[in-house]
Amino acid sequence: MKTKLLWLSLLFTGIGFSQTLELEEFADGFESPSEIVNAGDARLFVAEQSGHIRILNADGSVEETDYLDLSSLVSFTGEKGLLGLAFHPDYSNNGYLYVNYVNTAGNTVIARYTRGASATSADPESALIMLTVDQPYDNHKGGCLRFGPGGYLYIAMGDGGSAGDPENRAQNINVLLGKILRLDVNAAAPYIPAGNPYVGIDGADEIWAFGLRNPWKFSFNKANDDLWIADVGQGAAEEINKSLSSLSNLNYGWRCYEGTLEYNLSQCTDPINYTAPVAQYIHEGTSRCSITGGYVYNGTAYPNMVGKYFFADYCTGEIGTVDAENTLAWLGDFGGSFTTFGEDADGELYIADGGGTIYKITDTSVAGLDDFANNMFTLYPNPAHSEVYIGLKDASSGRASIYDIRGQLIIEQPIAGNESKVDTSMLQTGVYILSLEASGTKTNRKLIIN
Repeated sequence: MKTKLLWLSLLFTGIGFSQTLELEEFADGFESPSEIVNAGDARLFVAEQSGHIRILNADGSVEETDYLDLSSLVSFTGEKGLLGLAFHPDYSNNGYLYVNYVNTAGNTVIARYTRGASATSADPESALIMLTVDQPYDNHKGGCLRFGPGGYLYIAMGDGGSAGDPENRAQNINVLLGKILRLDVNAAAPYIPAGNPYVGIDGADEIWAFGLRNPWKFSFNKANDDLWIADVGQGAAEEINKSLSSLSNLNYGWRCYEGTLEYNLSQCTDPINYTAPVAQYIHEGTSRCSITGGYVYNGTAYPNMVGKYFFADYCTGEIGTVDAENTLAWLGDFGGSFTTFGEDADGELYIADGGGTIYKITDTSVAGLDDFANNMFTLYPNPAHSEVYIGLKDASSGRASIYDIRGQLIIEQPIAGNESKVDTSMLQTGVYILSLEASGTKTNRKLIIN
């Protein structure tokens, strides 16, 4: 395995975990990767902007034949192409997957396909066109697809392009551009959830949120369903938005605001009506130009990363995080033009360079937790609710400590023998770090409370 670049040692406040990230080459040979997703199993599926969907196996090998080839339907120029891919939450049973592409007429298409006779292919004749959106210009297509709470499909739409949103489409609730849309794919056409904010009143029924310029990737935090949106700026600022997934009809401000900066106030209302980003970064004095959004890490291998939202800048190759306090931190220049992040079924993160290489994001200060300190400790249940049981296989004694994702110590107690009970009933739902120490061995593990 090749490695890309190491960045600085970062201290996880309160616990003293030292973290050193590395991009470990996982696979290469892709053409302009635009999305990396999983279907609930060990594989990853890589969407290429040219219209090909390819299977990336857990060992880093790539299937020779496409899972699905849409290249004859796709306009692959500039910011157009196959931009989004999502698998139905019940894919193992119904075989449904959803794509977002720009067709040869230049318009956005949301379509459903069905798995073929083999697990390594989808049926190219199974297309069901669910939504088509007219596009006025060649840029700002958005394109990301994600399934969120309730099994609804969320769709990111850019403002339709040119520069400065000249027709103010992002603020127009009667057009679908510059929006996050929400569809109920389990319902009959036109797939409108009853809870969408404009159902029965003025405004497009598909809209969930608006005021976005070019949301280049959004995701839901699996720990709490928060919605994170990375929105590419006009030329001054890149923004990261976060909201409760239950909040609809939020106006993220474009074109009135670019991040928190005033842009064009000519048709705008009171600032209180706009939802400001939780984090942003300014271009001035840097070479930064375009944000690529990622995920909040909820894997188990690297506890120092838990609860942090990962993103990158396309122009500089820098990777950054936003923590639970909405503090943005730059972690170093990794030298790539990063087009998308990916998340596997276990919550581990990947990142793709536009040149076709996919890297796994790792923390070299942790060897990995799957062996749980060479099987010295046992832990069950996890996820937990009111209690967890910790065992020491050599019947020695030790200590268990539970920290929140900010590094604050919440619970500390001694453990001994093959089963010690830890009362977790005081903990709120969320992700925590369980630190175990015995016989000179210390290990850390993610603990989920639900």
